[in-house]
Amino acid sequence: MKLLIRRSPSPPRSAFAGFGFPAEVIMVAIRWYLRCNLSYRDVEEMLIERGVEVDHVTIFRWVHRFTPLLADAARFCRHAPGDRWFVDKTYVKINEFWRYVYRAVDQHGQVIDVLVSARRDAAAARRSFRRALATLKVTPSEVVTDAAPVYPAVLDELIPSACHHVERHASNPIEADHSQLKHRLRPMRGLRTDPTATVIITGHAFMQNLRRGHYELGLDAPSGLRIAAAFTELAAAI
Repeated sequence: MKLLIRRSPSPPRSAFAGFGFPAEVIMVAIRWYLRCNLSYRDVEEMLIERGVEVDHVTIFRWVHRFTPLLADAARFCRHAPGDRWFVDKTYVKINEFWRYVYRAVDQHGQVIDVLVSARRDAAAARRSFRRALATLKVTPSEVVTDAAPVYPAVLDELIPSACHHVERHASNPIEADHSQLKHRLRPMRGLRTDPTATVIITGHAFMQNLRRGHYELGLDAPSGLRIAAAFTELAAAI
């Protein structure tokens, strides 16, 4: 007679397994990189000063591996965006080629979504809106854009109930937000690939939203420690 032995389910494998460093060190490096205007070598130097010897290439890998995981884990704690969206595109250079970054923010300063595109056309605008609508499952009542001719048809197709405004200076909120992104990209010595740009620009948006209080994270910590507490909570979730 065979004896059946029931095995208890093993705990889920941590995303940090196999990386050779404590999760706390990895999270600090990623938080510094996304929060401050630092290069990977800057973060490497700061860690070495604190007794942690890690190469800047390793920090690069941490950022690219964990930033999407953190943003995905945080979406369950994210506040619903407002009903007034400001939509615009800006430009970044990736490996000597210009790319278009479609971005949207609401009236409260929450970055709704970002999209890196090789083209500036109706298809890219449509993809940007579809991503935002599918991710957040919220339909705006008003959308403010510049005078690009692609927007009216795209909005009539995807959000026919929304009022579309094209007013002088109406897109100032998102123009100001673009400058925050450009300021962050300046110390990075150039972006090499489209996937790299997507991770960094998405991570920047995630950090902006976290700093602006658009997540239910780190609420029990003092105001100056909320971002660090939020990263600790997210690290435990992944």
